[in-house]
Amino acid sequence: MLAEIVKQISSGNGKAFALPADVNEAGSLKVQVDRFVIQAGPIDVLIANAGIGGGVMHATQLNPERISSVINVNVLGAVNSVAAVLPAMAARCRGQLVAISSLSGYRGLPKSAAYCASKAAVSCFFESLRIDLRDSGVGVTIIHPGFIKTPLTAGRHAKMPFLMELEDGVNRIIRAIEKQKKTYAFPWQLASVVRLGMIMPTFMYDRIASRSSFRE
Repeated sequence: MLAEIVKQISSGNGKAFALPADVNEAGSLKVQVDRFVIQAGPIDVLIANAGIGGGVMHATQLNPERISSVINVNVLGAVNSVAAVLPAMAARCRGQLVAISSLSGYRGLPKSAAYCASKAAVSCFFESLRIDLRDSGVGVTIIHPGFIKTPLTAGRHAKMPFLMELEDGVNRIIRAIEKQKKTYAFPWQLASVVRLGMIMPTFMYDRIASRSSFRE
């Protein structure tokens, strides 16, 4: 897949190359970042987008190994990515850190404990970074997408409200990054419902949220 993306960019008179790395391996990730800098120069934007869903998991069927995998990739993978590029950005007083979180990170959803927890952790981690890096020249953008047609949502039987085409979702993310938004949640219809859920009384939220699982 990476080779195909490089080919498409190159055919459009762009410059691209791929340096695959495992976000779970902080050391090897840093090595690839250093190789990138040698070939292309300083990194201006990091998009921490590596993530896995973890599948459907009811509370009575918790699997520590699966949960660990989700946390390692979604949370620690983002941490390792930031650690590999932030020192150089801070030294240059220039750069942008972008986290691809999720609307699922605002409140817990049925059968999604690992995924929701991982995205909540990513959001809070990057929010803390944003505060620490205020006036440093390094910006932080947290993206909270809704449902987008990707391999993570493919094959689900549940109806996903306001499901977006991949190209539309990507274009919205790119615009938010270019505008250096501090945070961006979309689509607005679903984001509004989620924000309402944040201030909703717990008993009411539990009753409404338990009616459907969007991961099945």
